[in-house]
Amino acid sequence: MKVVLFAGGFGTRLSEETSVRPKPMVEIGGRPIMWHIMSYYAHFGFRDFVVLGGYKVGYIRDYFLNFRGHHADFTIDLASGETKWLNNPHEDWQVTVLDTGAETMTGGRLRRAQHLLRDERFLLTYGDGLSDVDLHQLIATHEAADAWCTLTAVTQPGRFGALKLSEGDNQVTGFREKGISDGGLINGGFFVCEPEMFNLIDGDDTVFEDAPMARLIERGKLASYRHDGFWQSMDSLRDKQVLEQHWAAGAPWKVWSHDQQRDVGETPTHNGTLLHKLAQTDEASSLKLISDVFGDRQGGGEAGALDAKQVHQASKPMRGRPVDEKINRRLAGT
Repeated sequence: MKVVLFAGGFGTRLSEETSVRPKPMVEIGGRPIMWHIMSYYAHFGFRDFVVLGGYKVGYIRDYFLNFRGHHADFTIDLASGETKWLNNPHEDWQVTVLDTGAETMTGGRLRRAQHLLRDERFLLTYGDGLSDVDLHQLIATHEAADAWCTLTAVTQPGRFGALKLSEGDNQVTGFREKGISDGGLINGGFFVCEPEMFNLIDGDDTVFEDAPMARLIERGKLASYRHDGFWQSMDSLRDKQVLEQHWAAGAPWKVWSHDQQRDVGETPTHNGTLLHKLAQTDEASSLKLISDVFGDRQGGGEAGALDAKQVHQASKPMRGRPVDEKINRRLAGT
């Protein structure tokens, strides 16, 4: 199943960063936020991406065209230009980058990718939001609802648009843009879509969150998956700082298991990353993980085993720790 990313908007509310790069390329922890999103999807087995670029799309193209050079070690002969690659990036993704036009609206951007998505179900999200949503449960909810589109509903304060759900059901009965006094839930992205969605998009000027959503509601084909865990968009410099703080503390969305953090100047124990990983495992798995990470530095025999158990014990307070930072996203996309 392909994953489609909205990545073409101007990001004017984050102009401190987006004056020189598109918002999905703004870095969190030394990597573009889009890389974090893609790594999250890849963890669930979704590695075929379609990036809907627009504003400063060349920045995105250059990043992926030179991805290996950014994230692998090499030796280069400056006289001949011959390059010897010493290793390969961990990412085994297929990435398609489209220029959908700087002025095109979100619905129009999606419609321009129709030829790549054909008649298949696809996943869709914004290129500026991170979460720890269970993608398999999201897809299961979508299938059970027999919907054309299922969105992830997240909690928000009143200044963003709200969703209205039918009682005791996942059916969406109302969808409104940015009501000042609205409360409750908003569209947090992380969609599952059927190809029928393309019939609801008129052209480049169509906002995905506007007419197509209203038409889905009229047909009873818009469903929701309620997510009460971590969710954070990056609409402002403050939001970026919040995400940086989460990354430094052991990001809730950092669920992938390979040592990608080493590529951005971190060690496996940096900023609590190891403790968060240990918090998800039993003691036997923890001891093996600690042994793999620390190797000879841990020591051998009984002393080494004791150290490993101490680290395992230290991870216990982090198990099931709630995440109470829930900032909202705008419905218009990136």
